[in-house]
Amino acid sequence: MDIENLQQRLRDFAAARQWQPYQTPKNLAMAMVVEAAELVEIFQWLTPEESQNLDAARREHLGEEIADVLLYLLQIAAHSGVDIEAAVERKLALNARKYPAPAGSD
Repeated sequence: MDIENLQQRLRDFAAARQWQPYQTPKNLAMAMVVEAAELVEIFQWLTPEESQNLDAARREHLGEEIADVLLYLLQIAAHSGVDIEAAVERKLALNARKYPAPAGSD
């Protein structure tokens, strides 16, 4: 996945529709939360087992909602000057220090 290319495509998409005035980190974060709620709604009232065995239609819908959340995250990062790859690597390293694997689990 080419993050920079996706971010450029999103900028182009917004520019073609003259959405730039609305593309603030605050507005994008709010929109992302709405999309995240739609993602959660897919799993509402499912048992843990059902949530792991979605039918094809639900899995496709899940993919669409995951994509919506990801696209908003990409836009928030672009508009905020966050290097996603660097942020992810840093966070993984922080998590590894914060939550070390038990000895002998290699």
